[in-house]
Order: sequence, then structure tokens, then C-alpha cells
Amino acid sequence: MSVAATGSDQQAGASSRRGSPAEEASALLRDLLFAERRRFFEAASEFELHPAQAGALMHLNEVSGSPMHEIAAHLACDNSNVTGIVDRLEARGLVTRRAGERDRRVKYIVLTPLGLRTRNAMRERMARASAAIERLSAKEQRLLRDLLARLARGLRSGGPETGASAR
Repeated sequence: MSVAATGSDQQAGASSRRGSPAEEASALLRDLLFAERRRFFEAASEFELHPAQAGALMHLNEVSGSPMHEIAAHLACDNSNVTGIVDRLEARGLVTRRAGERDRRVKYIVLTPLGLRTRNAMRERMARASAAIERLSAKEQRLLRDLLARLARGLRSGGPETGASAR
């Protein structure tokens, strides 16, 4: 199967699932997320980064750095795995380790100037809309944005928005 499915392929895939509209929407969202994941992997590769390295780099606090346990939580991996990721970023001159001011046992990972430039270039690359979204009309893009924002608010609040009803 090709990486980029046509609109009719996507519609056929959604209708063949024959679930509720919510199940169909979830299946389509998964398809889109996997496509976005591939886009992220391609961008990481352009910067000669493993996806885990790119993920860590993308979410470091620009000013204070981030403690290793927060990086592990963001990457959904064990703290011990972050050591190797940071070792490789440090070897490339993208980050440095710094002991925490309050607790010297806590290691903060701080972007170097090269790391900041790399991270910003990667963020710029990922900020560009995918071709699929670009093909939507401006009205459809706004509708998609608004629906995704509503879903994101529901996730952050721990559940669906209050007062929202299924249609």
C-alpha cells in the first residue's frame, strides 16, 4: 500500500469499517496520526536524528532545560532509556547536562546553540501543514482546526467538553 492514499481510498477504508460514526472517525484519526508519525520520522532522518532523539530535542525547555525524568515521561519510556538518547545528543553537541540547582542529583538537559538551531529547524519543518491538509479549502481547514481544538480541550480536561452532545 502506498504512503499517500487517495481520497477515494480513504473513504472506502472508512466506510468498510462499518462502525458507528465515532468509531469511523477514530479509525480515520489513527490513519492520519500514523501518516503524521511518518512525516516526523522523515524530518528526524533529515537531521540525522533517531525519532526518540528528535522527540527529546523538540520538547526541551529552551531556557531552563528539562530534567531527564520529564523527557522519559514525554517519550513514554523508562528513565534508563533516556540516558542513551541524551548521550547521543550530547555527542553531537546538541545538548549538555547540568545538575539541578535545588537537587544536584536531578540532571537537566539543556540545549546548546547548535541544539537550539537544530530544534527550531525541525519545529519549522513540522509546523508546515501536510499536503492532505493543504488540499482542503480554507473553510474546511478552519473546520478541521476547530474540531481538533475542541478534541484537544476535551483531552486536557480529562473528558469530553461539558455540554457537548453527540450529533
